[in-house]
Amino acid sequence: MAEKHLLYLALEAPREGQASYAHIHEIIAGLTRRGWTVELFAPSYSDKWKRPGLARRLLEYLRLQWRLMRRFEDGHRVYVRSHFLAFPLACWARLRAAPIVHENNGPYADVAIAYPWAAPLAGAIAWMWRKQYQWADHVITVTPQLADWLRAQGIATPIDVVPNGANTDLFHPDARPLPETPTLPQRYALFFGGLARWQGIPTLLAAKASNRWPEGVDLVIVGDGDERPTVDRAAMADAGIYYLGRQPYRALPGIIARSLCGLVPKNAGGDRAGTGLYPLKVFETLACGVPAIVSDFPGQADLVRDNDCGLAVPAEDPDALARAMADLATDPARAAAMGGRGREIIARAHSWDIRAAATDVVLERATPKVHAASA
Repeated sequence: MAEKHLLYLALEAPREGQASYAHIHEIIAGLTRRGWTVELFAPSYSDKWKRPGLARRLLEYLRLQWRLMRRFEDGHRVYVRSHFLAFPLACWARLRAAPIVHENNGPYADVAIAYPWAAPLAGAIAWMWRKQYQWADHVITVTPQLADWLRAQGIATPIDVVPNGANTDLFHPDARPLPETPTLPQRYALFFGGLARWQGIPTLLAAKASNRWPEGVDLVIVGDGDERPTVDRAAMADAGIYYLGRQPYRALPGIIARSLCGLVPKNAGGDRAGTGLYPLKVFETLACGVPAIVSDFPGQADLVRDNDCGLAVPAEDPDALARAMADLATDPARAAAMGGRGREIIARAHSWDIRAAATDVVLERATPKVHAASA
């Protein structure tokens, strides 16, 4: 039997409180339970929220890939959380016949949303990503629509769909706030995650200001990002907005489980009608037995509609979001039933352990290439 040793590259720093942190560490934990030895190659500044300058990041990216290449031995597999600047590693793996799996989290255009400076380089970036996927042994995508999109891009590499999930032992309906969690209001809707425009922060705040928003229901916001000054100003102007800043991963379940519902008002950016969305926060919200209100994009909207565990509303429509919030706030029996169905479907089909099992299967399929290379 081939050695189950995985070298995992994450060029974007996984910081606690971000979805990437949970995804990476939950998958690694699940693979470890299945007998894998996993070495994570991540930036040295992953424990810091302030990113270093571009030059230092580029040097760090090269350093990490060089370290991984030097660590590789026959029998190892390589896993890459997709990044266009992982191109050197992809070239090396092709020359070295090293089995490599790439995880795709979005279309090529997403890089310009996160890094506006990269927009003029869109053609070169798309070429580098496409080559990485073409040379890979397998590609993992987080939505079925992304898999279809890659095939339409001419990627003939085998593609498996392994969406986000939730830690159902940590995220559950009986979770309680930690002693150090800031004081929470009695009745509130919750947003947690990155504070970015594409996450729907303007829509979220406009919904809270709408006359359609239910009386007696506050808004709690957890997270950090570029829109933090906007959130700070809104919280100063409206006593019904509680901004808790960044919170540890282990603190989130107790905040979610006490909420009336989770709000996921993404405007997505790019063509998410074509490539879909399965954000981590939807799975974690439902795992806590709390319904979710999501913007109407494939993936997240299908999940809540198909399982009747939340509501889907048009993207960038604050009044629709406020009305949906009012519908749940005024019908607690319906909201509780939705939450129960959400918990059941996540525990049955969408736990991180299930996702790790699917990843394990993909990695095992890379084994024959190892034998061929060492024969």
